[in-house]
Amino acid sequence: MTMRAHTCTGVLIGLLALTVACGPPPPDDTQTVIETLASDDFEGRLTGSTGESMAAHYLIGQLQSIGAEPLPDHDAFRHEFAFTSGIEDTGTAIALTDAEGESVALPEASGGDTPSVRGLAFSETDSLEAALVFAGYGLSVSETADGFSYDSYATLDVEGKIAVVLRYFPEESEGDVRGELSRVAGLRNKAFAARERGAVGLIVLTGPNSPNAGELAPLTFDNAMGDAGLVAATVDGALGAAIVESAGRPLAEVQAEFDTANPHIAGFDLPLAAALDVRLERQPGAGHNVIGWLPPTRDAEVDKPYLLLGAHYDHLGRGLGGDSLARDDEVGQVHNGADDNASGVAAVLAVGERLAEVERDRGVILAFWSGEELGLLGSDDFVERPPVPTEEIAAYINFDMVGRLRENTVNVQAVGSSSIWTDLVEELNEPADLTLSFVADPYLPTDVRSLNDADVPSLNFFTGSHEEYHRPSDDADTLNYDGIAKIVDLASVVAGNLALRPEPPDFVEVEREEQQGGTAMMRIYTGTIPDYTQETEGLALSGVVAGGPAAEAGLEGGDVIVSLAGREVGDIYDYMFALDLLRVGQPAEVIVVRDGERVTVELIPRARN
Repeated sequence: MTMRAHTCTGVLIGLLALTVACGPPPPDDTQTVIETLASDDFEGRLTGSTGESMAAHYLIGQLQSIGAEPLPDHDAFRHEFAFTSGIEDTGTAIALTDAEGESVALPEASGGDTPSVRGLAFSETDSLEAALVFAGYGLSVSETADGFSYDSYATLDVEGKIAVVLRYFPEESEGDVRGELSRVAGLRNKAFAARERGAVGLIVLTGPNSPNAGELAPLTFDNAMGDAGLVAATVDGALGAAIVESAGRPLAEVQAEFDTANPHIAGFDLPLAAALDVRLERQPGAGHNVIGWLPPTRDAEVDKPYLLLGAHYDHLGRGLGGDSLARDDEVGQVHNGADDNASGVAAVLAVGERLAEVERDRGVILAFWSGEELGLLGSDDFVERPPVPTEEIAAYINFDMVGRLRENTVNVQAVGSSSIWTDLVEELNEPADLTLSFVADPYLPTDVRSLNDADVPSLNFFTGSHEEYHRPSDDADTLNYDGIAKIVDLASVVAGNLALRPEPPDFVEVEREEQQGGTAMMRIYTGTIPDYTQETEGLALSGVVAGGPAAEAGLEGGDVIVSLAGREVGDIYDYMFALDLLRVGQPAEVIVVRDGERVTVELIPRARN
């Protein structure tokens, strides 16, 4: 980042020199920005935390130092959005009665002090009393092209009743059938299927043949929250067995029948009713985007008057929310997120400083998103409650993890969102002389996806994942600052071109891949770290988690997975689809291309908790 002199006007009054008309201090250089945001003082910048607030305050100062202002019709740089920061069960309870209305004693909790019943995050906070019906895995698959269909409720009447279902999907299912069943096996899907049949409640149990046998389903939450329209809870193995075995059949035997995935195996009424009282408390949180703009310098006629540059500034705090890849000896340490994504923030500031010094026919919005790590919350809020009309945004340039330039190669992603991107970036790259790797797909796990969904032509700069990704070791001293400077050089001329271009880039809707994979990611752990930078045949790995199944199998960064469990892997979507074929603890063949040679290894997946 180019430094500007910090000058003030001196006025001499007698022997007393007074300093007046002093402007804001110059912006920090790129390395200082990263070192500041990635310091332990900011506690990992978790959305809604004190560290996020400190980072926002710092960024406001940086915006002011380059002459940025709050957006038109706004008087502040901070833009607040609400989210659900957590959820707590405050006393869910269940009572059972038999056909005569007599109370049924509950078994002791399987885990000692662990409660035998707990609400599910998407449950209504309410109580009800209704008869119980066992509905197997609680799945519904419409007829597929090859004639397969599956409906757990085909022979059952659950109107006004509580459906009791097994977690996950039939353990012995194979091939395409397994894939079809896994894709509808999420707990919300099961809740919707039960509700559509008239059920007023749902009880989920983890069977003895399943991963995490007998355990309560976790009280995880999605930040959009919203309930599923019924009362829902999970019970432990002892209580689940007692409920199912009230019909006179052992739970293990019942699950074994349903594990065959035979669509003709039917559920059955249970001779019990349940009084289910779900008590959940959702903790509201507030995150803050930090947004400023550089007004146009000329009164020129341009279609779509805004250019948007952005990067997320939040990270994982101490990594206790589930997305950390910390090693055993790193758990609970501050995740500083130097590359992810202090590097992107610094790049936006550096490009913004350069644009502040040149002519602009479009106003340039500089946005720093929070909540990216929780599911693109900040950028989604910008689109859903736009502070400027999204249809007036000519283009969006995103920076996410640009601090690890290797072999002079930068990945320019989402280029399929406009017909001009590839040629424009190639043409303007000549002075920077970077090696460009283009990726067409805009449906990326970063904020570019939010703007693409709003029909804004978008670009994303990315230098790839690495061993420090989502670990406490992602520190400022691991970055390539010369590489960041080269990316800033390229991005600055691209942004400068867009700020003056009379016609905005056209928007091209990229067809979304249909094969998104099923629920295997929720139950299968492989320890692979995909490399989203490469458009290659197969799934490239940027690394593997130390001590994980992939590492134990001998996989390593740079490998390209071309086959998993007998299914050809052409891209990330094929890989996710193939994960549905894996079984916990059972070896699966993995074929990779390594240094031009095909290598076959055996991977034994583990269960996710």
